[in-house]
Amino acid sequence: MTGDEIRAKFLSYFEERGHKVVYSSPLLPANDPTLLFTNAGMNQFKDVFLGNEKREYTRAVSSQKCIRAGGKHNDLDEVGKTARHHTFFEMLGNFSFGDYFKAEAIGFAWDLLVNEFKLDTRRLWFSVFEGDDEVGPDDEARDLWISNGADPSRVLGFGRKDNFWQMGDTGPCGPCSEIYYYMGDDPEDTSKNSPEWVNGPGDTTMEIWNLVFMQYNRTQNADATFQLTPLPAPSVDTGMGLERITAVMQGVKTNYDTDLVRPLVEFAASLSNSR
Repeated sequence: MTGDEIRAKFLSYFEERGHKVVYSSPLLPANDPTLLFTNAGMNQFKDVFLGNEKREYTRAVSSQKCIRAGGKHNDLDEVGKTARHHTFFEMLGNFSFGDYFKAEAIGFAWDLLVNEFKLDTRRLWFSVFEGDDEVGPDDEARDLWISNGADPSRVLGFGRKDNFWQMGDTGPCGPCSEIYYYMGDDPEDTSKNSPEWVNGPGDTTMEIWNLVFMQYNRTQNADATFQLTPLPAPSVDTGMGLERITAVMQGVKTNYDTDLVRPLVEFAASLSNSR
């Protein structure tokens, strides 16, 4: 599948399941002083998650243009070092505003990746929040992956740094569950296709999709401490890099070798008479 076909397939999959297709918002966020650039698909829905805005739909899907070149989510320092980071990229995402929650979100993700995109389950890994002093472990997400068909040994627990998502120091947040794909040549090679490489160095085991379960709003108190309060209704915010899933689907080792990016590289090379 081409990158364009993958984008279209993602949007149509969720549209067929009751999601409103929403156009990408501008790269310069409107009425949000906490952001310089749009850095995630959920930015344009922030007030909906907070309960400050109502829309005519409770499910949405989008392919959001994003820039991550500063702030909390800054990929600038990783560009050129990895096969998967860019300052600009597209984020595929499905969203629920108090409609469905973990069971449906995980079910959709498994169905799309395994049954529609036909990804090899031997190459898939899943992470869940293992809990800390503030929030307990997300055993529900773990059980849901397993009930959908994941091997229990491939569902791993990680701490707040990796599996608790927040847009900034304040705002909507919650535990998340990430999906990883082993990009190596042999999925039976357990020395490389193993748990130690999930959230580890290199590009061989790559995060492709993050499912965020929005349950809280983080606010700052007068004494500079933070507190979590439940959102009006639990919601779902997911994000999958189009360039990353395209690399997986096209069987190439880097995002730069996909049909989304390679033509740009070749065009730049032609301008400099360099190949």
